[in-house]
Amino acid sequence: MTCLIETLDLVKKYRVGQEVITALDSVNMRIDPGEFICVLGASGSGKSTLLHTVAGLDKPTRGDIVVRGTSIVKMKERDMALFRRRYMGFIFQAYNLIPTLTALENVSMPLMFDGVGRRERYKRARDILTQMGLKDRLKNKPTEMSGGQQQRVSIARALINDPKILYADEPTGNLDTKTTKEIMEILRERVRQGGVTLMMVTHNLELAEYADRVIHMVDGRIIKIDSKHKGELAE
Repeated sequence: MTCLIETLDLVKKYRVGQEVITALDSVNMRIDPGEFICVLGASGSGKSTLLHTVAGLDKPTRGDIVVRGTSIVKMKERDMALFRRRYMGFIFQAYNLIPTLTALENVSMPLMFDGVGRRERYKRARDILTQMGLKDRLKNKPTEMSGGQQQRVSIARALINDPKILYADEPTGNLDTKTTKEIMEILRERVRQGGVTLMMVTHNLELAEYADRVIHMVDGRIIKIDSKHKGELAE
């Protein structure tokens, strides 16, 4: 199977005052198409830094990142933005919805940047929101919806461009247990039925049970990879 995402000796360092913090320490990782990958670790383990770097939202200090056969490390920001819009979708803990827009408007917005007409983008947004069980919430603004409903809207927005890769950063961190299970089932179904590749980072061990493989991180390094509940030490 052709590798979809690969990191090669990835290093990310930050300077905080006089101190240099190593957030990623020689990380090597491969993700195949259609996989649900969970990156698991405590706060400060480097998991969110890894996601942001692999998604092209941040530049590594050293190393390479290859996505769909293309190295994105030296890609210009304009080209990277187009690459993300074409192939990637993002789901964050804070939802990041625009408060003055309705659910329909929030979800359809990415299509506007691709030049899709108003009628067509509203139709596609309406269809995907209906699939998310939000048919009766199309005209609601974020403040008029529960946390779970807002996260469903953010997932719909992430999926509106039919991305090949979904990146999710603590996607259920603000949700109760029941809603968390509902959101995780939606994400797993998208991987199984839609052929989407999902990379999720979390500190929650229970969420890792939904993934095909679990990448454990400590202090910026991958220490173990669990595949179908069989632990393997990282190289």
